[in-house]
Amino acid sequence: MPQARNVSNRSTTTTTTWSFIKLAAYSAFGFYSYLVYQKYYKRQQLRTEWTHKNITRISDVSLSQILDLFAVALDMEQMVLKKGGCELAKGKLLSTIFYEPSTRTCTSFQAAMLRLGGKVVNISDVSNSSSVSKGESLEDTMRCLASYSDVLVVRHSEKGAPDRVMKACPNVPVLNAGDGSGEHPTQALLDLFTIYKEKGQKLSGLSITFVGDLKYGRTVHSLVPGLALFDDIKLNFVAPPSLQIPDEIVRAVKDRNANITIETFDSLSTPILNATDVMYVTRIQKERFESMDAYRRVKDCFVINNEVLTHCKSDMIIMHPLPRVNEIAVEVDSDERAKYFQQMKYGMYVRMALLALVTGVY
Repeated sequence: MPQARNVSNRSTTTTTTWSFIKLAAYSAFGFYSYLVYQKYYKRQQLRTEWTHKNITRISDVSLSQILDLFAVALDMEQMVLKKGGCELAKGKLLSTIFYEPSTRTCTSFQAAMLRLGGKVVNISDVSNSSSVSKGESLEDTMRCLASYSDVLVVRHSEKGAPDRVMKACPNVPVLNAGDGSGEHPTQALLDLFTIYKEKGQKLSGLSITFVGDLKYGRTVHSLVPGLALFDDIKLNFVAPPSLQIPDEIVRAVKDRNANITIETFDSLSTPILNATDVMYVTRIQKERFESMDAYRRVKDCFVINNEVLTHCKSDMIIMHPLPRVNEIAVEVDSDERAKYFQQMKYGMYVRMALLALVTGVY
């Protein structure tokens, strides 16, 4: 009888063990199914919010959409690092149309689309090398190009021009690559992503100092409202009085975020440098001035060099939308805090994410 009892106990133990194994298997399968569902649901949400989305100003994207974009950009970074790219956009065509000169923005968008497996039609120097020189309107040019394309990237010297393109081409997403002294929203998105990556995947609780041409700098005009979406941000605007940040931008930012701290200065003092987490430097834009005399009076007002950096935090980062002239000395390039070339690489990942999202292939 004791032997029979032992057999019975072993049988009960075996049955219990198998029950736990089955439960664990069902739980694992259930959890995996939940993750698959969550991923599917998220993809559907992204497609609903982003497919055919126009981005002509930074206000076209919400805080939640910016964070979603970061997640997709991180995914794109891994695709490039592991495989060099993907075929998500195979069969899709991007047209880049630039009425103003561009190196980084134009090639960044082209590289982004090619890394996604798509194709590119590029038209640069539009005013001299297209039917625009014959008097064709912006709207007619864009309607023609939209008939060939899945997405349009446009740079124009006229503030507000991308809005005209958007109205003329309602069936193709339009991305603003810079409109005069207006905005440059995709640059702002890559700038935000750079800060996010370099400051431990956070944007809140930072002191950010803008230096240089803040009046005509369209990258600043987009980045500042984007930063206002985050908590506990302090913004320092350092510029000559004639190139200070426009009042309407400051008012709009304060309307959006009453808790944001904003101060303006005409000199880059040691206390400012000591407290800065992110320094965003812009060139003085000669092409925006009405006279050379006005440009010469301010062109060398601020130069960031190694001596300036001795007053900065060891983990501060320096950013610049490029091109630079002499506002950041070449000697600074070797400092580990200089992130402006890494900023360009991050830009390709962000633009890959943007193109994949607005064409609905992600």
